[in-house]
Parts: sequence; structure tokens; C-alpha cells
Amino acid sequence: MLYTIKQNPHKMSSPLQIQRFNPTNNAALGAIASGVNCPKQSQTLLATRRLVVPITFSSNVSVPESMASHHAHMVGPNQCCSAVVQTIDAPVSTVWSVVRRFDNPQVYKHFVKSCHVIDGRDGVHVGTLREIQVISGLPAVCSTERLEILDDEQHIISFSVVGGDHRLRNYRSVTTLHSDNDNKTVVVESYVVDIPTGNTKEETCVFVDTIVRCNLQSLAQIAENKNRQP
Repeated sequence: MLYTIKQNPHKMSSPLQIQRFNPTNNAALGAIASGVNCPKQSQTLLATRRLVVPITFSSNVSVPESMASHHAHMVGPNQCCSAVVQTIDAPVSTVWSVVRRFDNPQVYKHFVKSCHVIDGRDGVHVGTLREIQVISGLPAVCSTERLEILDDEQHIISFSVVGGDHRLRNYRSVTTLHSDNDNKTVVVESYVVDIPTGNTKEETCVFVDTIVRCNLQSLAQIAENKNRQP
């Protein structure tokens, strides 16, 4: 079973919303999802091939089509996908300076204990591998991850998990940044991952959403503090 994460309560000024592809019928878990539904697919198709599943955002979330297209994932019959949206009161350039650091994710990802870039002599680029050590208390020890996208113009970063000692197999994440009308930054982080044996789609999404949500709340605090510095 996936472990439950307990987070210390902190006051967060930035609104955050979870966009769920696989919402549960349970009222408590349904409240976590903010009105996003994944179109039901034919069980025959799901059993035979992967499907491209686009994200559908709630009406109060504005995401440019050029960005939303990056959050359409190939989803297999034993996988789930979801996304978290975080608005940050700082310009895109400030937020991107933190997010783009594939070699230093622990700056805002507090579940990461350490990160080592494998053969980073040529700098960080698409194809670069990193080894992540995870803090104790999670159902994981380490993770090997590959950088799939690093777009400094469109502010898009993506990585996939290619090895390690953990339960989140075939995990791939895409994070995009764009400005809203108030010159704030809207961060969208989506993922697709295998459903571990013994767990449901809803349990897996709630678990991973919790980690992503904690990361993005931490990112908001760091970027907003950085933006207030003279």
C-alpha cells in the first residue's frame, strides 16, 4: 500500500487547485478534485492500447492551448494521470529560475534528500540523468530520472523516472509556466504513472497529488520570497 503523507500546516497565500483525471465517487476524495473529469474510454480500447488523455481544466483556470497540449498524456490500462495547478505571486522569470534547476530539485521539493547528476560535465540538457535520494518515511529509497524537456523560451520542463527503488513505476511529469492577467505565474504540473499492485487509481492519484501539491506550495513560498527581495 502507498503510505499516507502528513504535512505540517503552513499558511499559504497562493491558491492551489487539483485537477483530477480519475475522480472518485467518494465525497471526501471528490472534494479534493476541482471539477475536472477524464472522458470515459471504451474498456476494449483500454485493454488493447494506450490512449492520449487530454486534461480538461475547470472554468476558473485559464491555461493557453499551447500549454494545455503538453499535458495530454499517453495513458495505459493500468495507469492514472492527474495535474495540480498553482498560482504564484511572482513573475514567470523568477519562478522559472527555480523550476528549471533539474540538478537541484531539493530547493523546493522537500521530499528529496539529495540529488546527484550523472556525468554532468557538459551541463544539464535533455537526456541528462539524475539520482535522487528520498527522505525517510516514504515508500521509496531512491529514484533515477531523465530530463525529457527543458524549454527556456516556453518555460516547460519534463522528466521521467527510469529506475530506482520505489513504487511509482513509469512516472513521467510535465511542468509548464505561464503568466496570468495579473502578472502572476500559473504553474501546471501533470503526470502519468503506473498504479501499484494493491492500490486503486484514486489512491494513487491522491498520494501523488499530495506530493506535487506540497512541492508547488513550497515553490510558491520560495519564489514569492525571492521576488520580494530588493
